[in-house]
Formats: sequence, structure tokens, C-alpha cells
Amino acid sequence: MAKYTPKERLYRALRKQQVDRMPAVCFTQTATVEQMEACGAYWPEAHADAEKMATLAEAAHTVVGFEAVRVPFDITAEAEFFGCGIKAGDLKQQPSVIKPSVKNLEDLDKLKNYNLKEGRIAVVLEAVKILSEKYGKELPIIGSMIGPFSLAQHINGDAWFGNLFTGEEIVPALLDFCSDFNVAYAKAMVENGADTIAIIDPTASYELIGGEFYEKYALPYQKKIADAMKELDVATVLHICGNTTNGLGIMDKTGVNGISVDQKVDIKTATGNVKDAIIVGNLDPVAVLWNGTPEEIEEASKKVLEAGVGLLTVGCGTVSMTPTVNLQKMIECTKNYTY
Repeated sequence: MAKYTPKERLYRALRKQQVDRMPAVCFTQTATVEQMEACGAYWPEAHADAEKMATLAEAAHTVVGFEAVRVPFDITAEAEFFGCGIKAGDLKQQPSVIKPSVKNLEDLDKLKNYNLKEGRIAVVLEAVKILSEKYGKELPIIGSMIGPFSLAQHINGDAWFGNLFTGEEIVPALLDFCSDFNVAYAKAMVENGADTIAIIDPTASYELIGGEFYEKYALPYQKKIADAMKELDVATVLHICGNTTNGLGIMDKTGVNGISVDQKVDIKTATGNVKDAIIVGNLDPVAVLWNGTPEEIEEASKKVLEAGVGLLTVGCGTVSMTPTVNLQKMIECTKNYTY
């Protein structure tokens, strides 16, 4: 069998084509304090400086051994771009949204003339370009963004779920706005060198909104991104937190290439619930990867691999205090596995 570059390997694996072995990549947050110390780029500065962001993203490859590079490290850049209040975070904690920006349709209208060359969105795009120019011929360049449902919730704040359940007109308007932005942002990432797009949409979880609401308020808008990327031959991976087992069949309808599941999902059951996407995951980022030993990680990895996971990786965002040796053990298990 041919031996592929990491870029070719991931391209083929996400499209269910034959590969020489499983890719060793991470579609969710990759940065750790040990990586920061090794490369000299630290949170929170690396969230807002393109060079530092690229340097820290690169460390996931050069220090840890992942066969891809990915930016950014949080899911607040988009909300900040649209005027939400943000708590900056620190060395160990990611930024968080603390204040929404849209209460009504009038507020939403004020956001429509945005410019992707401004704010932290521009920083992320520049980091993608830096990484692509350095690694784009051999490594996958993964651009990540918050999904439309969760971005709408960030922008609308505590009122979002109430508006959702009462059918307020702000809901479809905000989802259209957010998904159109997602498509534009994804296309800009691709123009700057990204070849894979990760969509992180945590509040669209089946545990939170159920199947009926997911099908109405999440599926069409996530599908819009996947469809736009298919036209560019760019793979998409969708990550939603929580026990998404009963919603996987609906998530599969989005047309994404991969569905990333967290540790609450049984992999064998998950693979039986989808027809088109591959299942990605799902080592517990806290109990196993952060607090476990390399031996425990090897055991957990074997269970996930034997259950038929499409691609072994972290079940959610990597905890910043995760030891490098633990991530390397997972990568070793991944690379030693052949389909």
C-alpha cells in the first residue's frame, strides 16, 4: 500500500478512502501549558497575536507530535467580533463570553456590515496563512470555528433558549446571519490555506435541545457550511458536546465528513448510527488524558480503536494542563493502528 503524507492521509481518511494507517490529528483545542513553555507563546496573548497563535499551534506538531496544525484555541473570537463582552482568560483558562450583543432585530441589523479583515477574526486568518505557508504542502491545516447555533446563543445570550422555545422572529434571522458568516469565514480560511474546517457547536447538543429542535434550528445551518466546503473539496468535521448518541443520525444529514463525539458516547453504537460520516473521538480529556497515566491511555485507546472509531483523538478540547507524554501515548496508539 502507498505511504501518504499527513495531508494526503487525512484527506483520504475523511473521505473514507483507503489509507496506510490512521491519521494522528486533533480537531478540537490543542494547546497546553507544556507546549507554551516549550515554544514561548502563551495564553492569553496567543489568542490575539497571529504570530504567537501560529507558534503555539505549531507546537502541537513539533512538541507533541500531532500530524496537523489547528487554530484557534477558543470559541469566542466570533462573538467578540460581533460585539459581545469577553473575559480574556489566562494561562490555563480559555476566554469566555460574558455579555451578549443582540436583543432584537434592530441590534442584529447593526452587525451586518462586518469586515473579516478586522478584529480577532483577522488574527486567526493571518495565523492560518502563516501555518499554511510553512506546513501546507505536507500537514493538514485545520481552521476551527464556532457553529451557527452556538454563535447565535453567544450573541443573543440568556434570551436565546427562551426565544427558541417561543418561536421569536429573531431566531431564524440570527441563524441565517450566523451561518452566512460561518460560510464566509470558512471560505476566507480556505483562501488563506486551510484544507479542513472544524465546526464546534456545543450548545446544539442533543442533550440540550433534542432531535426536533436540532433538525429545525441546527441541521440546516450546519449543512450550509458543509455544502459550501464540499464545493471547494474541503473536508468538515462537526463537534458537539454531550451524549449525542440519539442525535447522530440527524447530525449525519449535515453532510460533514467527520462527527466528533465526546466520552459520553459509545463508539460502537455511534458507528452504527451514521451512514456517511466517520466517527471521531473520543478519549476523555479529563479523566484519561489529563489525569491518567500513559498505561491507562493505551488501554483506553485500544478500547476505542477496537470499538471501530474512524479516527482516534481527544473527545473534546484538550485540557491545558494535559501532560505531553499522555498526548504522545494517544498519538502512538493512533499511528500503530491500521484499518
